[in-house]
Amino acid sequence: MKWLSRITPAIGLSDLPGGFRKLIVGVIGITILLLGLAMIVLPGPAFIVIPAGLGILATEFAWARRLVRHIRVMIAKACGDESGKAHPTANPSP
Repeated sequence: MKWLSRITPAIGLSDLPGGFRKLIVGVIGITILLLGLAMIVLPGPAFIVIPAGLGILATEFAWARRLVRHIRVMIAKACGDESGKAHPTANPSP
């Protein structure tokens, strides 16, 4: 994640000890994820906020990375891609 390596020093997270950084990212990610879950029944863009919270959590936690990967595979299969992986180039029709 190249973008993360550029952002982390800019906001000062690279200077923090690993455990403290994990705590900060966890609190922010869980808060955003809970707000997204609340937006399922309250008015708001839950389908944008929930993946954002999971993405934040995935920067520090392996379980969140696995969940994001699993969701991507499920979406790819639902869109008709049997392998569950995105193809870099589309097949042009003749």
